[in-house]
Amino acid sequence: MKVALVHDFLNQFGGAERVLLALSNLYPDAPIYTLLYDNEKMGNVFSGKKIITSNLQNHKFLARRHKYLLPFYKTAIEQFDFSEFDVVISSSNSYAKGVLTKSHVPQICYCHAPTRYLWDWYHEYLAEQNLGKLKTAVVLPILSKIRMWDRVSAERVDYWIANSKNTASRIRKYYKQESTVIHPPVDISQFKIAPKTEDYFLVVSRLSAYKRVDLAVEAFNKNGLPLVIIGEGPEREKLEKVAKPNIKFLGFQPDEVIQKHYSACRAFVFTTWDEDFGLTPVEAMASGRLVIAPHKGGVLESVVEGQTGEFFNAPTPEAVLEAVEKFLKNETQYNPEKIREHARQFDTKEFQSKITDFVQKAVLEYKEKMGA
Repeated sequence: MKVALVHDFLNQFGGAERVLLALSNLYPDAPIYTLLYDNEKMGNVFSGKKIITSNLQNHKFLARRHKYLLPFYKTAIEQFDFSEFDVVISSSNSYAKGVLTKSHVPQICYCHAPTRYLWDWYHEYLAEQNLGKLKTAVVLPILSKIRMWDRVSAERVDYWIANSKNTASRIRKYYKQESTVIHPPVDISQFKIAPKTEDYFLVVSRLSAYKRVDLAVEAFNKNGLPLVIIGEGPEREKLEKVAKPNIKFLGFQPDEVIQKHYSACRAFVFTTWDEDFGLTPVEAMASGRLVIAPHKGGVLESVVEGQTGEFFNAPTPEAVLEAVEKFLKNETQYNPEKIREHARQFDTKEFQSKITDFVQKAVLEYKEKMGA
């Protein structure tokens, strides 16, 4: 079976890219099609893979300022030709699902989220951009056209996989499609339980406004406890300006450094409100560490209150502080081995087994439906 993989962008490495890597390892001969690719920013993770980029890659200046390319992505993704393949698997939270395939080539979409800045994060996205009246007047019609295309392009998907029940509900709402839930993978073998913890709490996150790392910064500004933040993003400078000396920013770090920090922290703090799923809480649990997280979104599908995590009920620093206090009162009662064991259900082997089974059944069903 000849497989092609499609991913929106390969210019930052996050949870969606880890899923793509697992798919690529499962189908090692499958080329990866993407709109833009920056090998350096991807940490050379995909350097051994066959990467096919859109014609937008040729515009070097604009490729590094990808927001200026916003009106052109939908056309660019449609230019890829998949005639020679038996199946296309798109890994998408925006444009990848919009590829065009021949009638004999089914598309399976692993959906990380319906395009959030077009749908449920639309107003927040506009506020984050701080465009001013003139630029907003230019951008609004562009986003409206992309939203219409996004809705229509969803019809091109033959089979949907959602990364969580939370995402499945959004696919149902915005695209009017049903999906099968297969949670993202974590390679449990890469994470260990440290024999002794160190005196710090940990955040591992992309530093964008949507991730709400500001909640952790404000909370730990108040309680004075040591907090380590790993990750890069547009919010870093702003967060560093308001953070007190008990909060350290380490920026981008390689996997081995992140794994050591997971293993040695007292607890992991996850602040994204209504996250689609959230891989970092699972990585923390694979390291035997309790997760402090919102009682909302996909994290509810991975964290068990009182056993592998403690929840806060509002996106406020005060609510985060309450959850931290609850953890501190019960810190000696949590069992690292049981926390790690709970994380095993999200192991890469489980993911790959479910994906393989799903793809085989979908391709067979599609052939029968098309009379092939």
